[in-house]
Amino acid sequence: MFENLADKFEKAFQTLKGEGKITEINVAETMKEVRRALLDADVNFKVAKEFTDRVKEAALGQNVLTSIKPGQLLVKITKDELTALMGGAAQDVNLSGNPTVFLIAGLQGSGKTTFSGKLALHLKSKRNKRVLLVACDVYRPAAIDQLKVLAGQVGAEVYTEDGNKNPVQIAQNAIRHAKNHGFNVVIVDTAGRLAVDEEMMNEIDRVHKAIQPQETLFVVDSMTGQDAVNTAKAFNDRLNFDGVVLTKLDGDTRGGAALSIRTVVNKPIKFVGIGEKLDALDVFHPDRMADRILGMGDIVSLVERAQEQFDEKEARELQKKIAKNTFDFNDFLGQIQQIKKMGNVKDLMGMIPGMGKMLKDVEIGDDAFKSVEAIIGSMTPKERANPQIIDGSRRKRIAQGSGTGIQDVNRLLKQFEDSKKMMRMMSNKGAMSQMMRKMPGMKA
Repeated sequence: MFENLADKFEKAFQTLKGEGKITEINVAETMKEVRRALLDADVNFKVAKEFTDRVKEAALGQNVLTSIKPGQLLVKITKDELTALMGGAAQDVNLSGNPTVFLIAGLQGSGKTTFSGKLALHLKSKRNKRVLLVACDVYRPAAIDQLKVLAGQVGAEVYTEDGNKNPVQIAQNAIRHAKNHGFNVVIVDTAGRLAVDEEMMNEIDRVHKAIQPQETLFVVDSMTGQDAVNTAKAFNDRLNFDGVVLTKLDGDTRGGAALSIRTVVNKPIKFVGIGEKLDALDVFHPDRMADRILGMGDIVSLVERAQEQFDEKEARELQKKIAKNTFDFNDFLGQIQQIKKMGNVKDLMGMIPGMGKMLKDVEIGDDAFKSVEAIIGSMTPKERANPQIIDGSRRKRIAQGSGTGIQDVNRLLKQFEDSKKMMRMMSNKGAMSQMMRKMPGMKA
């Protein structure tokens, strides 16, 4: 996500490295490169020009403090302007209404149905809502079946009407059903349509007027770049939607839609899809996205994801095991499972400042832990609980059972022992102080 743009931004700021002060000339050179980077990322030309003009104006009006280098100051100003460009602050959805009605609109293939399932899971797990999904795509073959499968995976219910091809009636009947059966939220999944298809645009306009949703969300495939922004404007002129959802932001996207759409339609980006899994949906935070574009990582989101998987009771038990040096491979496997629940490993690593650039050309798939899990799975319960008993013959058997080599087993055992030592040291304040005292220039 935004890797190419981040690289080009970094190169643009190289112009100011080593400069003693900000001048009109060096800022103009930097902003020329920034504008070129934005245009390459498929950002609207007018948006790119106005953005760089604002950054230049803000930079020239600043006095550089002795403790701050000109390049650092320009990065800070650019970050603030990027944040403002994408909306300033995260925008929550409107959950008023009984029930709250969401209307999901967008182009064919933009990911509306998948997003409907993700939104249902998000509202159910994080907002404690009882969700009814409504199948109003009466044209696409298997659309209703797809929604039913998604609903089953997220634990929501689906409202359908066999034989009824009128989406206005289906939506109205679904809302009545929701009121009668205690649903808090109704998510109406509509058919994909082209902005130039007048008949289909009239149809969604009728649905919108008939059900008067609290939230109308326009779903955009972020990989379509500037075309997505133009389409959003056409839809907004008809529906006056409340917010935008950017899907497939984890793909090979240049980022133009994310950076342009807020300015062009004057509507906030509310959610971003960051993967295929149903929990791969994030509330859009402009400040955090600006940090990631500028290579600063996103520690806040990383901590939030970790906290979602955090079990206080388990953590206390784990701390006791570490203190007593009884941490074993069962615990190790449990930690791996928690990390996997947090999302794509490369994406998680990219949230650590500086790691995004280091991992640019490194492939880390969803199966990154596959061999480790296979090795641990090939151990007997006794071996997992007592790793010290794993001798040469056991290592050979474990390697054969897991389809790996003895060197892979040896490597994992060493990593496990190193991890134990580090965790033990981190939990022992006295040992940490002693280690710090031995380090040059450190006092504890």
